[in-house]
Order: sequence, then C-alpha cells, then structure tokens
Amino acid sequence: AMFSDSYYPYVSGVVRSIELFRAELEKLGHNVYVFAPSYRQQKKEEGVFRFPSITAPTLKDFSLALPYSPGIGKMIRDLKIDLVHCHSPFLMGRMGARTAKQNNLPLVFTHHTLYDLYVHYVPLFQNLVRKLTLGYVRRFCNKCNLVITPTKMLAERLRGLGITAPMQAIPTGLKMEEYADPDPDWLSRQYNIGPEEKTLLCVARFSKEKNLDMVLEAFHLINRAHPDTRLFLVGIGPYEEELHRIAADMGLDSRVTIIGRALPRKALTDYYAGADLFIYAATTETQGIIVSEAHAVGLPVVAVGANGIAEMVNDGFDGFLTRPDAEDLAEKALCILQDEKLRQNLASQARESAKRISATSTATRMANAYRD
Repeated sequence: AMFSDSYYPYVSGVVRSIELFRAELEKLGHNVYVFAPSYRQQKKEEGVFRFPSITAPTLKDFSLALPYSPGIGKMIRDLKIDLVHCHSPFLMGRMGARTAKQNNLPLVFTHHTLYDLYVHYVPLFQNLVRKLTLGYVRRFCNKCNLVITPTKMLAERLRGLGITAPMQAIPTGLKMEEYADPDPDWLSRQYNIGPEEKTLLCVARFSKEKNLDMVLEAFHLINRAHPDTRLFLVGIGPYEEELHRIAADMGLDSRVTIIGRALPRKALTDYYAGADLFIYAATTETQGIIVSEAHAVGLPVVAVGANGIAEMVNDGFDGFLTRPDAEDLAEKALCILQDEKLRQNLASQARESAKRISATSTATRMANAYRD
C-alpha cells in the first residue's frame, strides 16, 4: 500500500516515481495499491483509492487530503497488504504510518523532498517552520523500518540530521523503451528552427524553487554571446505568468518559448531529442528525474551542482555542473554549444549514464528491500 500526498492528475517527480515503481513492481508479480487525495478532474484508475480533499491555499493545482477513513483497517486486511510505503511524512503519510502500526505491518518511507527548502510556501515565521519541519521529519523517519533515498548524497544529509533508521539509496529508474525512438527533427519543424540555430531546453515545474529566473538570466547571457540560440521552457505551475514577464523585460520574447501545459511522454521525448542542450538551475532536488530523462535521449546537461543533481550529472562526462549563478550556467552552456565535437561526446556518454538506472533494475532493488 503506497500512501502519497500527491498523485495524478497533479504532475511532479514524486508522482512519476510512484507511477514507475508501481508499474515495474506489478511486472515482478506484486500487487500495488495507491492511497491519495482526490481531484475534480481525476480519471478513475484501478487500484487507486482517493480521499476527500481541499485545494491547497498556496498552490491552486494541488489537493490536500483529509486523511480520515474509519474503514481503512478492513480495506488493508481485505487487500492482504504486506507492507506500507509512504511517499510523504505529512497528511497521507501519517495515515499510512498509523495504518502500518495498527495492522502490525512494516513501514517504508521514501524521502523524496528536501522539505525544509520549501518553507517559502508558508507566509509567516519561515525560520521557525523550517526548524519544526526538520524535527518532525526526523521523528517520522526514525519510526520507519526503512527509509529510501533517491541518492546516496541525500542519505548522508539525513544521517547528519540525526535520522538513525535503516536507509538505502534507490533512485527512480527510467523506462528506457520510452526514449528509444524519438523524432529529432520534430522540434525544428514545429517551431521553424533554422539549421544554424542552437536550442536549449528546460523541463521543470513552473514554481519558485526551480530557479527558472536564473535559467532566463543565463539564457540572456548566452543569447548575447550567441544570438542564434533559442530556449524552450516546458512545464506547468503557478510561476508561468512571471516567466512571461521576466522574458519580456529581458527582450527575449522572440527567443524564448514557454510551453505551459502537461505533455504526453512521446511529445516530451521529442522536445528532448530536438534540443542541443538541457539547462537546469533547481537546488532543491533529491534526484532530478528530469535530468536522467534528458540523458536517456542523449541530451547533455548543464545544471547547478546542488543536492541530488550533483549525483545525477557526471561533471565532464555527460554534462557540466555549475555554481548557483547565471554567469557560470551561461559559461558552461556556451562551452558546449560552441564545440560540436564536445557536445556529441557528452551526448553519447549521457545515454550510457541513463542505462545504469533502468526502471526494471531499480524496482528489483526496491522489491529486495521490501523482502528484507
């Protein structure tokens, strides 16, 4: 039984992780059920149980579950659940932990998010909220039989915060077949991109913590040095209007294309395949699935080397890591864009990096962790 505060139709790295692990675990013969908030526009899905919810006051496309269900104990027994896996320590995660305790089931928790770095969504007393959040998460983790982290770097960080529960680093894998046959010419046909132009891509949730303003600042510098460049920002979220404003203020309207909608996997893969470089500036990622997706299509990555991203980009092998500033992002991006031989080498090696974390292999590791 997987308990999560976020699930489709909301789109995020956590949701993608649950989806991939669920599909691969079911291929291995396991039954996986998801317990999540309800959404007005949700589609019914077999094996997904929804809870009444309210809209989050600071994030209009996110639902907050009302985690109360007097019949959940019977449901857990009827489904013959062997293990509870929480993907949040909060609303649905707390319900999952209570359910595990009441039914004497092992409790696993995946620490997907650096929660203390998201307190900007709280309007008041952010320092106090950060301290309380860290304490709460530490207590939650230490009640678990196993804590999963997407990267070894995050596991080390959690140990430093006083989390003593057993821990394993298991990244979210990639379904390599989804990236096997993209159309590298689709993007240039669709947007009339000339053969002399270089295209940069950033796929991210449009929210403050993704540092998309830094991406735009870096592109401004790149475009001044290399005018035949285009930037595509692909994602959804509350920051879209601000991105349009920033691009307009920089005079980049004709060079920046903002795609503010959720894309099918095939369409997204064609965006990756048609770009020359992936650029990323978020510093709050515990893994950064999006970076691995870019690698799977052979797209070199230039990204700020913070937290999980620093483990997913092999500096100098499949891309470059930078300091958290626009100037360094621009400099490393230009280094690749102005040297096609280097770009091709990085692209080839990016594909090799992606193969190391196939969804089948990471799900097998998760199943073994469950058995233990």
